[in-house]
Amino acid sequence: MPLYSYKAKDAGGGYKLGKVEAQTEADAIDEVSRMGLMPISIEESRGFVGASFSLDLKELLRGRVGLSELVMLCRQMYSLSKAGVPIIRAIGGLADSTDHYGLKKSLTALNRDLIGGRSLTQAMSDQPKIYNSLFVSMINVGENTGRLEDVFYQLAEYFSLEQETRKRISSAMRYPFMVIIFIGVAITILNIWVIPVFSTMFAKFGVELPLTTRILIGTSAFFVSYWPYMLGIVVALPFVIRRALRVKSVRYQWDRLKLRIPVIGSILRRALLGRFCRSFSLMLRAGVQLNMALTLVASAIDNRFLEERVNVMRREIEHGNSLATVAVQSNMFTPLVLQMFAVGDETGRVDELLLEAATHYEREVDYDLKALTSKIEPLLLVFVALLVGVLALGIFTPMWDMYGAMQGK
Repeated sequence: MPLYSYKAKDAGGGYKLGKVEAQTEADAIDEVSRMGLMPISIEESRGFVGASFSLDLKELLRGRVGLSELVMLCRQMYSLSKAGVPIIRAIGGLADSTDHYGLKKSLTALNRDLIGGRSLTQAMSDQPKIYNSLFVSMINVGENTGRLEDVFYQLAEYFSLEQETRKRISSAMRYPFMVIIFIGVAITILNIWVIPVFSTMFAKFGVELPLTTRILIGTSAFFVSYWPYMLGIVVALPFVIRRALRVKSVRYQWDRLKLRIPVIGSILRRALLGRFCRSFSLMLRAGVQLNMALTLVASAIDNRFLEERVNVMRREIEHGNSLATVAVQSNMFTPLVLQMFAVGDETGRVDELLLEAATHYEREVDYDLKALTSKIEPLLLVFVALLVGVLALGIFTPMWDMYGAMQGK
């Protein structure tokens, strides 16, 4: 069982450090809370000296508030709200106790706005990079209904599941990306340092070279002559792509293309639809109106192509069509999930059935991610084999010819 290192605050305001065994980070947080402590930071122990210091330093220097920080924040706010701690005092205490620079800055700003008389919803809406529209709308519902602790609990569960899904996708894609990077490095080294040596040797003997060898020598000469420009393109490409994706039309086409990539596109599509169903269920359970929930969920999907489809669904519902009907017209969902929509629409249990649909998609994604490596591995092996074959033919064939000529054959 994984071991998690924690830093927590006790009832007297003192800090405590320790370790707990738990299956997941969420379980570790619950275990520390059951000990009567308020978790401040929890990290999986890597088992080497100085880990806590390096991780704490990394947290201190990193300003971006990610899903881990949001999960921790929501769990802490749920515990404090349930215990009856006033919201201003709760956020002020968390701002003082957190070691994360970005979260501390955010909570300090929230606390200042709350003291100034603003609501939590208004204060969070000023920080859209941290608290998205779905988060803010959920908080608004919680404030208006007096169920803020329930909202924080639901948000903690939602972000925790979202975090686990991203980790699974990242873990599955790590191996193929690493292999591709190493292949690229190997090709660069061969073209800049290895092939020129053989090219010089072949030129001295003046032998006629086969087509494969001439292609390799030409490619190597291109690398040697233009490698600074190629390096500049590689470094600048991420910035160019990021800037291009800010254009709505480019982002729309890119998001549409991602869903059509063989093997990966299908997994990504179901992961996004799982997020849609879970977010939609979360909003409906909180009491948000159907059309407003679809508007908020559309932006939470983080895919412009699917976002447009969801907005079309919202417009059709506003024109009087049922959810089941517009779900069929959207061509987004599988027949099984469409049946869930129909049953939920008929029985008034849309939120429950959406949750089942989200679980269904997440199971499929989890299964396909586990099989992804076994699907990609043969393709990578074939590519490496072709690369080695081309190199062998291009380099060793002329050498065999020269050896044969020297032996008088």
